[in-house]
Amino acid sequence: MADPSTYRPQPGTVPELPGVYRFRDADGRVIYVGKAKSLRQRLSSYFADLWTLHPRTQQMVTTAVSVDWVTVATEVEALQLEYTWIKEHDPRFNVRYRDDKSYPYLAVTLGEEYPRLQVMRGAKRKGVRYFGPYGHAWAIRETLDLLLRVFPARTCKPGVFRRAAQIGRPCLLGDIGKCSAPCVGRISAADHRAIVLGFCEFMAGRTDAMVKRLEREMLAASEALEFERAARLRDDLAALRRAMERQAVVLGDGTDADVVAFAEDQLEASVQVFHVRDGRVRGQRGWVVEKAEDLGPGDLVHHFVTQVYGEEQGEVDVPRELLVPELPQDVAALADWLSQRRGSRVTIRVPQRGDKRALAETVQRNAEQAMTQHKLRRASDLTARGRALEEIAEALEMPAAPLRIECYDVSHIQGTDIVASMVVFEDGLPRPSEYRRFSIAGPADDLTAMAETLRRRFARRAGGSQDGQSAGQSADDQPADRRGRRFAYPPQLIVVDGGAGQVEAAAGALAAAGVTGVALCGLAKRLEEVWLPGESDPVILSRSSEGLYLLQRVRDEAHRFAIAYHRKRRSKRMTASALDGVPGLGEVRRAALLKHFGSLKRLRMATVDDLAEVRGIGRRTAEAIIAALTE
Repeated sequence: MADPSTYRPQPGTVPELPGVYRFRDADGRVIYVGKAKSLRQRLSSYFADLWTLHPRTQQMVTTAVSVDWVTVATEVEALQLEYTWIKEHDPRFNVRYRDDKSYPYLAVTLGEEYPRLQVMRGAKRKGVRYFGPYGHAWAIRETLDLLLRVFPARTCKPGVFRRAAQIGRPCLLGDIGKCSAPCVGRISAADHRAIVLGFCEFMAGRTDAMVKRLEREMLAASEALEFERAARLRDDLAALRRAMERQAVVLGDGTDADVVAFAEDQLEASVQVFHVRDGRVRGQRGWVVEKAEDLGPGDLVHHFVTQVYGEEQGEVDVPRELLVPELPQDVAALADWLSQRRGSRVTIRVPQRGDKRALAETVQRNAEQAMTQHKLRRASDLTARGRALEEIAEALEMPAAPLRIECYDVSHIQGTDIVASMVVFEDGLPRPSEYRRFSIAGPADDLTAMAETLRRRFARRAGGSQDGQSAGQSADDQPADRRGRRFAYPPQLIVVDGGAGQVEAAAGALAAAGVTGVALCGLAKRLEEVWLPGESDPVILSRSSEGLYLLQRVRDEAHRFAIAYHRKRRSKRMTASALDGVPGLGEVRRAALLKHFGSLKRLRMATVDDLAEVRGIGRRTAEAIIAALTE
């Protein structure tokens, strides 16, 4: 592991100019590429104290052994050079927008003499126009099946095309009218290309002109008594309209935009983009990316633009408008760069209201759902769980993998309503029936509350803590033998939410309770560091580590469970204190009042007549409630 101070540039040698920089490892490989409006200001941030850096940045600067840079005249030039170097070197520490799956496109091979319509995946090729991406290949095939009667273009493979030309007989599609059969000379190459270009115009969103033209031709055929042709044109119109209905209309102003949203945690981000062309959602893509450095939404937008639109995809893939959740700092440079690639002006903005804002919220929900599904896939992977437990055992120097992990968290607001939670993971999976929650009496800080929780947890190993409560019911409501068996099972690892201070407090409580043979660690939120008792430096797990991912899940679950109990306690205390002493008002009627009005605030605003509408509340009781709330 290299010391960043050994290759830090001398003060004053880094220019205060726009430019692009590269970090290299001991073998000379480029491991990170970045751009900056001011190289001096940006590079100095990498050489701060290691503990202040993001875990990914820490790993990068300790892997690198040198840094170099190139100055440019403008920020747009820096953007272009950054994109070129990322494509050339493929640095391991840069954010990589790689699809979470291979999305199919509807491709038109315009570079061939007889263009072909087909489903295509993978890298994009020159001379091919793409529409999509689509969520499923069957969606493309259904759309094609509808449109081939209107645009009878070639869809066969080269071998089938050559074979038909040799024998002088078209395939079945040619016989049923879903292909114009250029293979046997029924149509010239120029006329076939005109059909294909009409198909591309329709798929690009220019549908109104096509529909109106077919309507005129149908009426003209009908007036000329060509009823068979009029009927065929009528069916063609129906097919076009069905194809148009498959693409939802979301914006009525012919909008050409991409709508982007992010859902993120400390280490990863889920990215979703909806492609809107002519006011219709033409396609959707999604990624789950590893975050380099401490990236916010604006930084993720920057990387999204340079990588997704930087590919050689053609002008049609760059929209006129990019709707994002947050503007990056270099938004002007990005807009200029996109405008150069498109050939016309491109704007980047945050939607504030109306249909575009509603669509952005829809994309945001999709990003959050994709993030949840990604985490669930990792959690349900048996191999990944086994690897996570092994990595934790190795990092903490445990003799065996921890089959039972207990995690503790404390929640309060300025020392009031102090509660603590205990969650249990067995074989890498949560066991909600084993969860416990604790109410801490009297004033206490986080360290004291953590020590008190662990003392009570291990006070009676055989019979369980009488103070703890399970997720579904209080501990005293369960049969004593059942509660004792479940609560007495010892963990192999205890995780506390916090850093060195919380770990030392927990270690003291375990020692006072005589607990031995149980590993202990703390997970600090800010830098995701793993702290061990008696150690001055934390253990740094790789940000892509399955072990770190499992520890995060355990910590987040304990935090969620503690917060939920704290809110319940606080709500109950506030309600009870306001309505205590009202004659004839017990728990059932208090619950009915809160259910009817929804909150104590709305209850305070109610009149006597409003209160009297609640079942079981008479006028006299309502007046007493008003008096109590007023006091």
